Amino acid sequence: MCGIVGYIGPNQAAPFLIEGLTKLEYRGYDSAGIAVFDGKEINVEKSVGRLGILKKKIETASPNGHVGIGHTRWATHGRPSDVNSHPHTDCTGKFVVVHNGIIENYLHLKEKLIARGHVFSSETDTEVVAHLVEEYYEGDFEAAVRKVLAEIEGSYALVFMTEHDPDKIICTKQDNPLVIGLGNGENFIASDIPAIINRTRKTYILSDGEMAIVTKDSVWVMNRQGVPVTKKVFEVNWDAEAAEKGGYEHFMIKEIYEQPKAIRETMSGRLAKDNSTILFDELKWTQGEVAAINKIAIVACGTAYHAGIVGKYYLENLARIPVEVDLASEFRYRSPLIDDKTMVIVISQSGETLDTLAGLKEAKRLGAKTLAITNVVGSSIAREADNVIYTWAGPEIAVASTKAYTTQLVTLCMLAIYMAGLRETLPPARIQELIGGLRNLPAQAHEILEDVEPIKTFAQQYGFNEDVFFIGRALDYCVALEGSLKLKEISYIHAEAYAAGELKHGTLALIIEGVPVIALATQPDVYEKMLSNIKEVKARDAVVIGIAMKGDDHIHNYVDHTIHIPAAHKYLAPLLAVIPLQLLAYYAAITRGCDVDKPRNLAKSVTVE
Repeated sequence: MCGIVGYIGPNQAAPFLIEGLTKLEYRGYDSAGIAVFDGKEINVEKSVGRLGILKKKIETASPNGHVGIGHTRWATHGRPSDVNSHPHTDCTGKFVVVHNGIIENYLHLKEKLIARGHVFSSETDTEVVAHLVEEYYEGDFEAAVRKVLAEIEGSYALVFMTEHDPDKIICTKQDNPLVIGLGNGENFIASDIPAIINRTRKTYILSDGEMAIVTKDSVWVMNRQGVPVTKKVFEVNWDAEAAEKGGYEHFMIKEIYEQPKAIRETMSGRLAKDNSTILFDELKWTQGEVAAINKIAIVACGTAYHAGIVGKYYLENLARIPVEVDLASEFRYRSPLIDDKTMVIVISQSGETLDTLAGLKEAKRLGAKTLAITNVVGSSIAREADNVIYTWAGPEIAVASTKAYTTQLVTLCMLAIYMAGLRETLPPARIQELIGGLRNLPAQAHEILEDVEPIKTFAQQYGFNEDVFFIGRALDYCVALEGSLKLKEISYIHAEAYAAGELKHGTLALIIEGVPVIALATQPDVYEKMLSNIKEVKARDAVVIGIAMKGDDHIHNYVDHTIHIPAAHKYLAPLLAVIPLQLLAYYAAITRGCDVDKPRNLAKSVTVE
């Protein structure tokens, strides 16, 4: 995600801000900026691109001052550009803010502020916050910030400065991390510990809804009503490398644990408050336009392809549109039947996957309408497509994709509900049921991650097997494909996924005594048939680990071990069932001593055919 730093003390602020932002580069970003108060006014320097560009600007501008804030931006609202970079100021330039997260109601607030004469310079949601502080300021900086927090909705970490009260920085958080580093006559602010670990190891970790007033000599923490909060000092005992990973051993496990937040971010601002509809302001499709689509083609590679197969189920069952799913590397070479009544959806985490980009260009050449689902604002695929939906998963560092996959599933499910609403293929009660289920997903994903010890045990027990099989039916088969890919790419175990009904058509020949079989059984429509398939592999003495929903105590009679996921709607089960499979793959790789984040022969972004 984006990076935040702040400094107040006796030393020059700019060197620390650049140092801190450099320590957060691993998180990914597309632009950077700092704001420093020089004793008379706030000077803002920012630039699209790498930190080196900003450093050159600063060398020329030489912003002096002992208080400042900085930011590296991962674009969500508005393309990467100088003007969209943080920090953002109000009309007067006297208030400045940096922000991680999403302000869900920014459009409504922006319209109100424009009507009151405010002039905006960027496309971002963040700039609204700076103008709101200006609007509410009546001589009391803290009171103005509290009024802003009462107005905004969404998830955020926010840090404020003003020329009117230059001896303090105010910061607050909701669903996004924020840390205050405690120094001697100086204090630091950061979105993550690596930014401050070389300056102090004593920190306050802010909780949701808390607000801190930071001066060079003190830190006051309170709730948003101004009631003081007693904080315990958290002493960081990680080394600098571990700190980049938030204390986790690898980026992959860190990103697995980031999934509840990533799912929440992807849904942020897109679910109507009454659960009546999905809000895709970036699409603005009419009923007539959606009715004119007679076929959808989904084009993607690897994990994104597996997300596309789940998307086929969503779009066909909810929106009632025929869907084909193609591997991007094969799409152009099969002379696809595509015309102006076809919607081609391309899915890519990076937005730079060359095969997928080539498929997108071919679809446009054939006259199809195109939609990109990607995680990177301003990427090649985002620029080339007619429309784009961003997943807002934040940067993914590990080669093996985890949170990108789950946010792609969330996006595809929301898209299917959105199109179903326009096509009137679902009754309102079913739409409300599905959206209500979506709202539960972050908490349910978190629940799975609270108890991973049984999964560790299974991975250690079976991690040295050279063959593992995954089986499932319907949506469970789609998830089995992704689970198999995760295991083989990071643990180098030969893993295969099969539709369980196909076992007797050849695959049973591979089932021998002791071979592990991961059997997914979360789909009620095919549950009894799945149990029959489990019996088939058990009859050949396979060791079966079942993935089932809580409340299903029947499956114990058919498998050797069970991993339960929270009960969810059958269409949302894939988002939860994949998490134990990611964890199994991760801990199997650990058991085998593999380089988890950088598996052999693989790269994060595939930019060659």
